[in-house]
Amino acid sequence: MKEQREGGFLIAKIHQITDRIFKQMLKEYGIKALNPGQGRILFALWQNDEIPIHELSKKTQLTKSSLTTMLDRLENGGFLKRERDKNDKRIINIKLSEMSKNLQNKYVEVSKKMTEVFYGPLTEEEIDQFEDYLRHILDNLVNSI
Repeated sequence: MKEQREGGFLIAKIHQITDRIFKQMLKEYGIKALNPGQGRILFALWQNDEIPIHELSKKTQLTKSSLTTMLDRLENGGFLKRERDKNDKRIINIKLSEMSKNLQNKYVEVSKKMTEVFYGPLTEEEIDQFEDYLRHILDNLVNSI
């Protein structure tokens, strides 16, 4: 392998540009109060609502301290609530508000449009292979922590 590769640099640049485009798309769809990072948290909750912070941290790959800051902003914006677990009062669950539930369909539309822009003319087979490589890289990184 070459001493220096560009994979990490390219992923970082793709992430920056994707966030910029996605943020603009959110505005076009009238979703002005969310940034892409906050949307990823809501997306995880739309898949599985009312989960503990530690589980949400795993799903989003955000540290608990970063996640807590983002949850504060989302809660202040009325997008979610924190509630004590009914069975174990030590656990705080994160629960979507009605406002967030009502945003889901519109957000999914924006995500689909972003996916079309992101993958462009790639074939399904190319996309599958690309995503397999990314999962492998993610696993390598997670296992090195």
